[in-house]
Amino acid sequence: MEFSISELFKDLMAAGNGLIWGSLLIYLLIGAGLYFTVMTRGIQFRYFGHMFKLLRHSRSADGGISSFQALSTSLAARVGTGNLAGVAVAIYFGGPGAIFWMWMTALVGMATSFVESTLAQAYKTDHGDGTFRGGPARYISQGLGLRWLAVLFSICLIIAFGLAFNSVQSNSIALAMEEAFSLPPWVVGLVLVVAVAPIIFGGLKSIARVAELVVPVMAVIYLLLAVVVVLLNITELPAAIMTILKSAFGLDQAAGGAAGYAISQAIMNGIKRGLFSNEAGMGSAPNAAATASTQPNHPAAQGFIQMLGVFFDTLVICTATAAIIIMAGPELLTGDEANGIQLTQIALSHQVGDWASMFVAVAILLFAFTSVIANYSYGETNVEYLAGAKYAPGAILIYRLAVLAMVMIGAVANLGPIWSFADLSMGMMALINLVAILLLSPVAIALFRDYERQLKDGLEPNFDPRRFSRLNHQVDPKAWPRGADKA
Repeated sequence: MEFSISELFKDLMAAGNGLIWGSLLIYLLIGAGLYFTVMTRGIQFRYFGHMFKLLRHSRSADGGISSFQALSTSLAARVGTGNLAGVAVAIYFGGPGAIFWMWMTALVGMATSFVESTLAQAYKTDHGDGTFRGGPARYISQGLGLRWLAVLFSICLIIAFGLAFNSVQSNSIALAMEEAFSLPPWVVGLVLVVAVAPIIFGGLKSIARVAELVVPVMAVIYLLLAVVVVLLNITELPAAIMTILKSAFGLDQAAGGAAGYAISQAIMNGIKRGLFSNEAGMGSAPNAAATASTQPNHPAAQGFIQMLGVFFDTLVICTATAAIIIMAGPELLTGDEANGIQLTQIALSHQVGDWASMFVAVAILLFAFTSVIANYSYGETNVEYLAGAKYAPGAILIYRLAVLAMVMIGAVANLGPIWSFADLSMGMMALINLVAILLLSPVAIALFRDYERQLKDGLEPNFDPRRFSRLNHQVDPKAWPRGADKA
């Protein structure tokens, strides 16, 4: 029997994903989201309007990174292949019902996002240049005192975001460009490397500025096209919604005795692709959340802002892609020639004409390009954490070169193994982060109640560590001055 490294790799990926996704992560992810929803009494519903109110005043940063820039950076990472290619993959393998479970993942995930982003803000550290650093590695080491687990998380994040996810993004760009313009993948890879390099070498402020400019524009244009598609098929909208609901609960398959399998596939693919897209609970977005200079001056403020990221990503943009695919008709889901970004291109071309393939190619270029630079920023924060101040410059240089290499490799690689590797990396990250935020949930809930109390008293919420016995000696005093220490 001939030994095959590639087959062994596939088997290991399949076994790892089966264990993490089939036995652990799905239940922990949904369970944590429900727990946080209950403990905050439905924060994502009660404070839905408040999130938008904070967004209107989120541009101020006093020379640092604003709350809006931090949200744009996290959205740049969220809004990428998961919204175009990932939705197509979920529908192809899980049926239209996978979209329902993506919605459910997002709704409970909003509460999870609040908790992890609030913790990231509370435990952030002053970087000395007007910006901050932080994320799960910081709140695991400072809040739980588990340095070894923080190191493990950082390694998983660097592998997942700097390497695996960036190769997924460049892979989707290459496929889209090949479908629309017949460009060779290696040419696309080289162009991406040249475009990405100056931005990531400019550091986190450079990335935040690019994200702030590009992300809102690209999202609005894509949504406008999706609205046009829905309006052109408005009479089919009720049927499309019923298709999603029936598929989610296996109603169409019940007569044939395949309902259980259909439901399990819809749930697994919906939650997996939903988490890949909105990243709630994964531990990625908190790295962006921690960089913000919040307004008002309270950790919970960025928690509210980051909840909007989950809402926009899954409940708005992913839903738009799902509408485009499902309204194109079920016949698109029966072939084997396209199950990723090309399925989205074919579906949109079916709706508005051949030019749509080029539009999706440009959309995925922008979506995935901004994801690459945001994913890079997450990794840089964790490389710096692992290396320490003394060795950080050299370690970051090596990391930047590795990211550019993976962008090139991803452009010419096969889609299947990349998705599997990304799934496994993401799953390991999410497991560590979910356990950490569950253990630290009393801190996050206390911060939320402090914020809520001040709001009810008619005050602008302000964080004073001295009000929290646990946090008072754990937070960085330069990031969060204590009462009288404030200038």
